[in-house]
Amino acid sequence: MRENPLKANLEGILQSPTVREAILYERMPDDKVRCGLCERRCLISPGTRGFCGTRINVDGTLYTLVYGDLSSLESRPIEIKPFFHYWPGSTALTYSTWSCNLDCIWCQNWTLSKVRPNPQRSRYYAPESVVEAALRAKDDGLCSSFQEPTLLTDWNVELFKEGRAKGLYCCYVSNGYMTLEALKVLWDSGMDGLKIDVKGDPETYRRYCGGVDAEVVWRNAREAKKMGFHVEIVNLVVTDVNDDEGCLSWVIERHLREVGPETPLHFTRYYPAYRLDNPSTRVETLERAYEAARDAGVLYPYIGNVHGHKYEHTYCPNCGEALIKRFGYRIVRYRLTEDKRCPKCKYRINLRGRHVKKRRILF
Repeated sequence: MRENPLKANLEGILQSPTVREAILYERMPDDKVRCGLCERRCLISPGTRGFCGTRINVDGTLYTLVYGDLSSLESRPIEIKPFFHYWPGSTALTYSTWSCNLDCIWCQNWTLSKVRPNPQRSRYYAPESVVEAALRAKDDGLCSSFQEPTLLTDWNVELFKEGRAKGLYCCYVSNGYMTLEALKVLWDSGMDGLKIDVKGDPETYRRYCGGVDAEVVWRNAREAKKMGFHVEIVNLVVTDVNDDEGCLSWVIERHLREVGPETPLHFTRYYPAYRLDNPSTRVETLERAYEAARDAGVLYPYIGNVHGHKYEHTYCPNCGEALIKRFGYRIVRYRLTEDKRCPKCKYRINLRGRHVKKRRILF
């Protein structure tokens, strides 16, 4: 009898160190499985992968194909994420794997997010080796970023436990489309920072991001805050896609309702990428979004990807004093007191972690 080539290939894949049984799934009839990692909740038949391509069903068992399979690894300032109220001035060892669970046509990291993993060509990184690399580089934390970090959760939970034990903070730069079960697992592993990219209103998600539900993203932002995560929201404002007044107002309103006025809200500039060549976002559009958010009650609105703009800075919501001045991804002046208050009026600023002075540059 001839050997089944598909089965032989699957057996070969299982020998890779980057392939492990997944932690979040449900077994279904006929050896199908229901993935529980993101809210697509793919029903996966034997021998096939889910939407993201990073998980495969082998005879009724779901495996992750990207356990420690890293596509990039580098030390980066936390402000570049952007996190502006989370360990300001620090650096995080930042890494990624492959693929994504959304399909945004303007993806800025498409060379990673649009590539399906191949375990037979993968390189395995042990969690302890990545923690050691962060400590050698004198980084302050670990950040899963670039493509969608939810897909690396099986490995991240082990990495974050190891990193927390060594004094490193742990965070995600995410599209926010994970399940609540995944979010809880991450919290229990030691992760406490979550930056969520909100794509726009429900129509934006349906037309441009793979037909997913915008409500899931806001649910996760709200529940993350309740769990104790530090949350920041970013809206990449894309020309002729989500830059109209109605869409921006919708984002601002949902932000205030779901995560509250003290949660930072960043409006960042889009540049043409992947399959979209619309012109770069007009700075005036970003300024209008910032001012609308501030006028609506958002205490910490920001503009991103416009280096040198005055709306990169953190201002005291009470007296208007400039407290943290930035130029791009660098802090150039930091004026908060040790207990994170405005030195002028003593208003307490929402900030997680200490200011890391090693990156401080004064003018």
